[in-house]
Amino acid sequence: MPNRQNTPTDPDDARPPFVLWREVLVAYAMPAAMAGAGGLATGQSQLLIAAATTIAGTSAVVAALVGARLRRRPADSWSTHAPRTLLAAGAGLCAAAIGLALGWSGAHWLPRVPALADSPWPDRLRIDLPVSAAIAATMITWRWRSTRPRRRRAR
Repeated sequence: MPNRQNTPTDPDDARPPFVLWREVLVAYAMPAAMAGAGGLATGQSQLLIAAATTIAGTSAVVAALVGARLRRRPADSWSTHAPRTLLAAGAGLCAAAIGLALGWSGAHWLPRVPALADSPWPDRLRIDLPVSAAIAATMITWRWRSTRPRRRRAR
């Protein structure tokens, strides 16, 4: 019977564990650093603010939600046997679609709030949310799937 736990018996199949808090921390820090560096290099103060809020924040929230959902998957579910590329691409596309819907809704409704009426921030949501959500969901799914034991072919 194959080993269904996260600690494989075969030393060739040893994989690092999937630790959600570390994944969420990286999902926040890396987009914040990259977008912040781009905003600093180009002198765009708006991008500097978005780097720490809508870009990195969206990435961290999506990574936490997707990662928590994936951790609860049983060891014999379809997601543990699906090809990693297909699984990660599907998660990224689903997250992008949800992010796009939320971004468009936010860009439509938030300017009606008097404090945000003249702010350029709601318009950024149309791009920041779907792109950040797609990248975070793809990366977290890819990382999670890489920690699962490999399937053995029947002989």
